[in-house]
Amino acid sequence: MKKVIVFIVLGVFVGMVCFSSVGCLGKKPEPVDSDSISAISDTTAADTLDQIIAETPMPSAADELFDDFFFNFAANRKLQMKRIVFPLPVIAGKDTTFLPKKRWKMDHFFMHQDFYTLIFDNMKQMNVVKDTTINHVVVERINLPRRYVKGYVFNRIRGEWKMTSIVKTSLKASKNASFLSFYHKFVRDTAFQVRSVNDPLEFTGPNPDDDFSSMSGILAPEQWLSFAPELPSGTIYNVIYGQRYTESNQKIFVIRGIANGLETELTFRRKGGHWKLMKLLM
Repeated sequence: MKKVIVFIVLGVFVGMVCFSSVGCLGKKPEPVDSDSISAISDTTAADTLDQIIAETPMPSAADELFDDFFFNFAANRKLQMKRIVFPLPVIAGKDTTFLPKKRWKMDHFFMHQDFYTLIFDNMKQMNVVKDTTINHVVVERINLPRRYVKGYVFNRIRGEWKMTSIVKTSLKASKNASFLSFYHKFVRDTAFQVRSVNDPLEFTGPNPDDDFSSMSGILAPEQWLSFAPELPSGTIYNVIYGQRYTESNQKIFVIRGIANGLETELTFRRKGGHWKLMKLLM
């Protein structure tokens, strides 16, 4: 049921756009200034989609699994306003301010990109994503260049997920600080990437000769750039479903597709004080 409502609505919207477009009907469009088309299309499409999603109620069952709730929360303006506890506490160190409802702006989080990211210490922690008994989740927006983390805190109150506060911290206060500092350099410097790839690197990926199977093997560091996936930089996200981080010597960095079901896992381990990429699963 995950993300079902959002994508049904997206499908309906695409159909509406196609029906109203002269191109879909096989007719030649009248000449119009291209800049005007772009401006009108972007604004109209966004407004129409927001309105359709806002008018689509979220099923009550979506509150069972946080992911189901959150994808609706990030797409539905009306639901988002309803599920935030105002005035919203915004905590920065020892200072707390309260954000009134009238000052809140719709936040789509990572919905305007094709993926989101997750960080785990081990494979066992990955199972918590499907845990319907958790009642406390933090969605982290991590600004790597500014070394800044903004945590959106959610609690399930009387069966409904609600955002109850925002916590702002520096990157160095994170349990993932060492790894995130390394990752920031890793994604910006290809030479550093190659030096940070273990020899050999375990690899599992799609079989180019068979779309329905995968292939496994090992890669040398110098082969990394030929197989490297596109890695997010700048601002990334992490969702803490209750997993307890430690300053562990292993981190699993997951890039999960929102609509296409694709997933990439990169396993890093700290060896001799330096992080190394040990395994790539695509």
